[in-house]
Amino acid sequence: MFDSVRVRLTLWYTLVLALTLIAVSALTYFLYWHSLARRTDGDLAQLCDAFLTTFNDEVADATGPNGLKDAARETLLEHRFRGTFFGLVNDSGVVESSLELPGGGNHREHGEADNLSPEIFRGLAGSVSSEPSTVRVGRDEYRVLTRRFEASGRPYTLVVLQSLHAQKRMMGGIRSTFLWAIPVALLLASAGGYFLARKSLAPIVAMASEARSIGAANLQQRLPVANDRDELGELAQTFNQLLGRLEAAFDQQRRFMADASHELRTPVAILRGEAEVTLSQPERSPSDYRETLAILQQEAQRLGHIIEDLFTLARADAGQFPLTLKDTYLDEIAGEALVRARSLASAKKITLRSAIEPDLPIHADGALLDRMLLNLLDNAIKHSPSGSTVSLACGRQGDRYVVSVSDNGPGIPAELQGRVFERFFRADKARSRAEKGETGGAGLGLSIARWIAEAHHGSLVLARSDQTGSTFSASLPVTTPV
Repeated sequence: MFDSVRVRLTLWYTLVLALTLIAVSALTYFLYWHSLARRTDGDLAQLCDAFLTTFNDEVADATGPNGLKDAARETLLEHRFRGTFFGLVNDSGVVESSLELPGGGNHREHGEADNLSPEIFRGLAGSVSSEPSTVRVGRDEYRVLTRRFEASGRPYTLVVLQSLHAQKRMMGGIRSTFLWAIPVALLLASAGGYFLARKSLAPIVAMASEARSIGAANLQQRLPVANDRDELGELAQTFNQLLGRLEAAFDQQRRFMADASHELRTPVAILRGEAEVTLSQPERSPSDYRETLAILQQEAQRLGHIIEDLFTLARADAGQFPLTLKDTYLDEIAGEALVRARSLASAKKITLRSAIEPDLPIHADGALLDRMLLNLLDNAIKHSPSGSTVSLACGRQGDRYVVSVSDNGPGIPAELQGRVFERFFRADKARSRAEKGETGGAGLGLSIARWIAEAHHGSLVLARSDQTGSTFSASLPVTTPV
């Protein structure tokens, strides 16, 4: 259950909302209770002032020996409020109180204890305070305020009690409201949150289902993108781009396997055919045997080169071809490669030219760089017409070494130039052979050359190719990063 993202999102959302509602409810409850208490205290002070004002007026108009008592009774009759009780106390005891008036119990709050008595005012009069305080009488609580004053030359104490029953009942109602409102709100929010989470994650579920149906046989299939401007659309686009790269890699792998099979099948077929022809004839001259052996040696050598190149690329792709880095000179490597390529050039009457700057120190794998230059020179010689020129230039440009190999071949069409570094790619139809019937290479030399350049944190590009020839340029850092 908790493995579902929708459930976890809903639980987290509900938990955060629950904590928020509880905190807001508690704060609201506290603030409302605090405001209600301040309003109650303000009402007490106003009632006390109003009572004393009315009492002084009644005393001034009173006559007779019981004038003060009558004034107190009249004042009490004018200040009859539900839940509020007045008591006038002097040294002799309680002069008059709201409880002693006719029907004095009618202004009590419903549910209050009937344990209020006039003597309570006498006990409270002893604790005179300018600030209201809370007292408990039985099970009920009251807010009490006392005032000391003089009337007719005698000291008196006014005690005002206001029941907190109504406030407590109101606050209890608020608590009850919170107790059922919060769970209901959480229930509705959880249901809505789960619905929204399910609806929001539905595209991901659909993408997962669609992705599970994609395999090597249908890599061309893509995930639907409902909205390419939101996060889910970006995720789908990213996954589609990944599928595109995988499809390209699978296509390249399939082409590689097909081309490798084709390249290996040709020399194997020649070897088997020559052997079968030779064995089918019981007697042959030594010259025939030597001719057959020469063909077998040539095809075996070609097959060995293809296998070696395939093994090199396989180890390079797997990252298992370590470089043996050491301090050497690029100009010496270029010079040695040029010398080794002379035999290939002389067979086609091609002139080799060089423009190699001296003193080009480099920290690199000299054997691999030599192989890269030989591959470039071999490629240029194979695709150059007889009697033409192949040039090798090597020099420093800023913090990089630039090695260029140029030929005078027919060039590569623009639509094929982006594929020259693909494995087993040969633009035979675009570039003429110097000799009719020449077998040429397997189309792996440029791929290996590019890998060598990139292994040294450099690059190899087709810098130029037109009707006057082609130029391949390799750029290598002066200091190869470790």
